[in-house]
Amino acid sequence: MTRLQRLFRIAWVFCRYRLDTFLPLAELPAPLKIFFLLAPWHLFPQPKLDRGDRLRLALEELGPVFVKFGQILSTRRDLLPDDMAESLKTLQDRVPPFPSDVARGIIETSLGAPVSDLFQDFSADPMASASVAQVHAATLPNGQEVVVKVLRPGIEKVIRQDLALMYLMAGLLEKYWSEGKRLHPVDVVADYDSTIHDELDLQREAANASQLRRNFENSSLIYIPYIDWNYTRKSVLVMERIHGIPIADVPALKAAGVNMKVLAEKGVEIFFTQVFRDSFFHADMHPGNIFVDCSNPSDPKYIAIDFGIVGTLAPDDQSYLARNLLAFFRRDYRQVAQLHIQSGWVPPDTRVNEFEAAIRTVCEPIFEKPLKDISFGHFLLRLFQTARRFNMEVQPQLVLLQKTLLNVEGLGRQLYPELDLWSTAQPFLESWMRKRIGPSGLIKSLQTHLPAWLEQSPEMPQLVHDALLQLRHSGPTEQQNNDTLALLREQQTRADRRWRRGLTALALVTAAALGTQPEAQAWAQSIPVWSWVLLAAAGVLVLRGSR
Repeated sequence: MTRLQRLFRIAWVFCRYRLDTFLPLAELPAPLKIFFLLAPWHLFPQPKLDRGDRLRLALEELGPVFVKFGQILSTRRDLLPDDMAESLKTLQDRVPPFPSDVARGIIETSLGAPVSDLFQDFSADPMASASVAQVHAATLPNGQEVVVKVLRPGIEKVIRQDLALMYLMAGLLEKYWSEGKRLHPVDVVADYDSTIHDELDLQREAANASQLRRNFENSSLIYIPYIDWNYTRKSVLVMERIHGIPIADVPALKAAGVNMKVLAEKGVEIFFTQVFRDSFFHADMHPGNIFVDCSNPSDPKYIAIDFGIVGTLAPDDQSYLARNLLAFFRRDYRQVAQLHIQSGWVPPDTRVNEFEAAIRTVCEPIFEKPLKDISFGHFLLRLFQTARRFNMEVQPQLVLLQKTLLNVEGLGRQLYPELDLWSTAQPFLESWMRKRIGPSGLIKSLQTHLPAWLEQSPEMPQLVHDALLQLRHSGPTEQQNNDTLALLREQQTRADRRWRRGLTALALVTAAALGTQPEAQAWAQSIPVWSWVLLAAAGVLVLRGSR
């Protein structure tokens, strides 16, 4: 009965805001088309509102789960027109709070003690109320000010019911909409499913916060509050209370004498550091989650909260993304097209010349503007929209990255309209690429993989022997076996040669690196630097010859 009531409620809101006008009726099969044409929502007058406002109001009326879905959907500009995405962007997590006595009950059940024993002071009025949780101010027995985040009661049941309906609608779209197979609406709902269930586990959010805090320990860029694990469970999170000026309160920041240029550039540096150095980035950096420590106005520091959504990139995606961006800076559109194909972002049979021409058509008008007037995030958006013509499938890891970049860039330009994100990003990317593919990157890669290679090397002869025995007792002819055996012996010889050369290269490069260190022995310091450079170059040549 509860599910039926929920379904009727959704149908009522669907009719009231005439969301049927969003459906691709012309592409539906005849039975569904007849059903939609005769459906009762035609009795409702179409609201005199933009389509984006109609969708936003409908989601707000349907409650927290749909509000959160609308927020995530607003970042999927690869799926929605700009006007609808902009309207959904205004959705806020200002949902009605649940009673404080319910919050106290959840805290006491989770932590196994009365609130009066757990906290010296606990504020009954919530500081903020969001889609899946609300936050109360409190003080620990030792006098430490904290915030207590409490999961909204019954939210898991509501989410299960609403997700089932979302999957149903997404499945129909994917089956009957011409764009469905490429844009994967079911995967979009699955992505939301994963995201919101991650947010339902406050211990996971606490772990994300701890990782980010460790990544930026003693950093002058950003401060991550301390998590009190003694008071943290799946439904309750206790975190150090921070004090700062909200990032969106520009007048207050200026009144505090904050250097807005430094603040904006630090935001860009934080983003690229998280993405390329750590491959672990805060993916919900909207203004409500960012504050500023103004204790040193000339060198301000960011403070981040709410770590329910984080993003990661695989090493290959990191490399392809950095090389793509650097190719854009150099206007090397052919390399951009080739990188898209190599990365698998577009099908392998894509014609490089046609894709290159399409990218050039999009990029050249943009580059005619001053760099400070170019939106980096919208530039990537235009690129992905162009790639849609070449059947580029949705890349979830890139969508989350783009959403975060749009947030960061929007904040930066709000703080300092003259922000040139391109010139701020380019040196960082070039430095990262040098470290990745230069001698230091090579040494690090060898140090990482060498133990595994040494561990596996004793097993290689036995593996080759087993493979040869298997071939001998299999069905191919004697000549085929002989050919295969000869090929295996040749490959084994090559592998042994590569192994010896790899070890030699490692020894040469490592010796050169150690010989140039300030703490090297006196005899090493007496050798000219160019000798060590030649030694390192010899090691690199030996390594290349082993490929």
